Amino acid sequence: MTGKRGTAVREGSETRPVEDRSNGSIIEARGAQKVYDTGEIKVHALKGVDLSIRRGEMVSVMGPSGCGKTTLLNCLSGLDGLDGGEVLIEGEPLSKMSDRKRTRFRAEKMGFIFQSYNLIPVLSGVENVELPLLVAGVKPREARRRAHEALALVGLDDQAGKRPAEMSGGQQQRVTVARSLVNEPAIVWGDEPTGALDSETSSEIMDLLVELNEEREQTFVLVTHDASVAHRGHRIIRMRDGLIESDRANGEES
Repeated sequence: MTGKRGTAVREGSETRPVEDRSNGSIIEARGAQKVYDTGEIKVHALKGVDLSIRRGEMVSVMGPSGCGKTTLLNCLSGLDGLDGGEVLIEGEPLSKMSDRKRTRFRAEKMGFIFQSYNLIPVLSGVENVELPLLVAGVKPREARRRAHEALALVGLDDQAGKRPAEMSGGQQQRVTVARSLVNEPAIVWGDEPTGALDSETSSEIMDLLVELNEEREQTFVLVTHDASVAHRGHRIIRMRDGLIESDRANGEES
């Protein structure tokens, strides 16, 4: 099966058509550079990366350990600053924002999924999910309603009252996904989102992310070592030594 541009991406053993997404870039990097100075040695983690990601794409970033893929995600999302170049989100340069505005920008427009879940142990599932809304100033009753909706979206509202220790790894990651979606972000960033899961649970989480990408047209950028995860999206970007080595639609992968 091919999409409107003649390419397709895999969905499990099937293929998922790539729609025509010509509404412009939501993420853009221009000559992005990042240097970590330990005092004894300087590590050039990003060496002038140029990248454009369209609204509604699901993009996977792969490469060997230490190649710069997590650094790229952190710099694209504004979690870390650049030492050269620029990142624009919806056409707005992150470097032009104050720290307060950048934090608010992330809270309103971005969601994050991490390998380690990063759930607060003493809070229930619904309390973990509603936390970003409360921090953003949403009224508690509205935050709780939206948190339940997000948990229902990932099929976990019946676990809302449980704490993380009472859940399986797959359930905890679903809570993390719900938390990343509760503010209805334009972009969801994932750093090894299935890295701590077994293959069956990993496949279930990816089924969920693909479904959300298709239904909500949210942009997903996923850092992963897992080829089966990477091939579920529209593009695979491969990095090596702080540079993009290749950037291809999944249908073009050899």
